[in-house]
Amino acid sequence: MLRLLTIEFHKLKYNRASKVLSIIYFGLLTSIALIAAIKFEFGNFKLHLADAGIFNFPYIWHFNTYIAAILKFFLLLVIVSMMSNEYSYKTLKQNLIDGLSKKEFILSKFYTVIAFAGISTVFVFVVSLVLGLVYSDYNEFAIIVSDLEYLLAFFIKLVGFFSFGLFLGILVKRSAFAIGAMFVWLIIENMFRGYLFWQFNENEHTSNTVDKFMQFLPLESMTNLIKEPFSRLGAVRSAANTMGETFTKSYSVDFTNILIVSFWTFVFIYLSYKLLLKRDL
Repeated sequence: MLRLLTIEFHKLKYNRASKVLSIIYFGLLTSIALIAAIKFEFGNFKLHLADAGIFNFPYIWHFNTYIAAILKFFLLLVIVSMMSNEYSYKTLKQNLIDGLSKKEFILSKFYTVIAFAGISTVFVFVVSLVLGLVYSDYNEFAIIVSDLEYLLAFFIKLVGFFSFGLFLGILVKRSAFAIGAMFVWLIIENMFRGYLFWQFNENEHTSNTVDKFMQFLPLESMTNLIKEPFSRLGAVRSAANTMGETFTKSYSVDFTNILIVSFWTFVFIYLSYKLLLKRDL
């Protein structure tokens, strides 16, 4: 494993675009801390986001992993360009000539995906822990370590998403087309959602029925791992209550979603390997 990772990071070391995108990505993760400085003032109404509870333990684990997951497209560019460069610079063929098997080649890419996801998770953990210790109103150890499953969900989500990108990179061989294919698939999933709403004749139970079908699709299952955290915020709930609205949504990390995303991860890596086996390189 270490040998394969060394080979991949050696390639990335001399890829300027990948280094720039990685720096931008981790820079943006760090910039989550800047949210603490945001203040809104409308006449007598003043809102300081850091005082609104977004950095309170354990809510911060949910909020930060959700925001950080939005930035995953920067590392997706690194993953797909890493694969397209193998074809453009003939390094894939050279690696195979030098004795690397196709299975080892795919594993080297998958290990890189896991490494990126792992580093990102640790990075978000450190940033969140520091922000929480500075701004949280609750610093008891039991509270700090609760809801850490959001970090696991974040890791699983990144591994699944990057594995999808890796598969598309192998399938179409060009990074721009791979990214385009990802968005096309996103559109297909949303069109399928619309079809299901039409098929089930929208009513009060239709949304739950549609969600039960949609949860098995790759991008939707990844989205479901970390649900939006904003309606969970105390200030939002209070405002909703004054308008007679109540939230009954579950925000917890569902183990079923973890299994579904893990299944798709296996499928993407397996298909990548089978695709590589069939190709004449």
